[in-house]
Amino acid sequence: MPNISSVSEFLLLAFADTRELQLLHFALFLGIYLAALLGNGLILSAVACDHRLHTPMYFFLLNLALLDLGSISTTLPKAMANALWDTRAISYQGCVAQVFLLVFLIGAEYSLLTVMAYDRYVAICKPLHYGSLLGSRACAQMAAAAWGSGFLNAVLHMATTVSLPLCQGNALDQFFCEIPQILKLSCSNAYLREVGALVFSISLVFGCFVFIVVSYVEIFRAVLRMPSEHGRHKAFSTCLPHLAVVSLYLSTATFAYLKPPSTSSSSLDLVVSFLYSVVPPAVNPLIYSMRNKELKEALRMLSQYSVFQRGTHLLHLIP
Repeated sequence: MPNISSVSEFLLLAFADTRELQLLHFALFLGIYLAALLGNGLILSAVACDHRLHTPMYFFLLNLALLDLGSISTTLPKAMANALWDTRAISYQGCVAQVFLLVFLIGAEYSLLTVMAYDRYVAICKPLHYGSLLGSRACAQMAAAAWGSGFLNAVLHMATTVSLPLCQGNALDQFFCEIPQILKLSCSNAYLREVGALVFSISLVFGCFVFIVVSYVEIFRAVLRMPSEHGRHKAFSTCLPHLAVVSLYLSTATFAYLKPPSTSSSSLDLVVSFLYSVVPPAVNPLIYSMRNKELKEALRMLSQYSVFQRGTHLLHLIP
């Protein structure tokens, strides 16, 4: 019974069998990846360069963009390379890196979304205490706690996963490496080693979920008590992007891991895993910028400055 470290490579699930469809998937993945890089990169640049966006909400949004860039860069480039070169293989080191980074980044993102719910709660329910409760030091500590919880979660899972004995070959029913697929290759009862890490993960997820729900219950109660319709609309507009991102994140992940086994199939698993691992990082920038006037204005000024700099550079080149 070899353990995971004695396997030199794993075989990932291909999206298509024919060469034409593989190239089509490569083009689709490339377009999505470039859109995610552009969207999250613009948010990072806008928040970093515009002093008006140096507030707690945009500081957390900057961290979210970093996590989205990391998570989509963990899975999609390898899927594109496999589709382009007509292969399914991923090295042992690459698979371990994918598992660690995915658990780390997704766990940190969920914790960060919880922190962002707290930010919205304080902004709407305790506006007079916003500056004292969410100062620069407190924001840095909360962001560090979010990243740290994801890292601890990844370390706990990796400590048990890399020592699992494998009895079912090396073919994974997924287009990237993840712990549930590796557990399917392990020997009977070997998954019991994961119980400790699983308990930690479930506790973290449930605690964050309860905190988000309680925060939004209080937010909705406070908003409905506002006498001004304009005030209610403004308060809701600042919460809707975050609520949409949380809903997208939780709905896709819940369906991926809690769907009935009777509905499971390779094609459905591929679609669902694509939805929760690729779609959120790609659409989060669109969700946050769609109704955010401050972010739109910062992006507009950033593009104008870029055009101005390019024009100035061209003028200098003219003899």
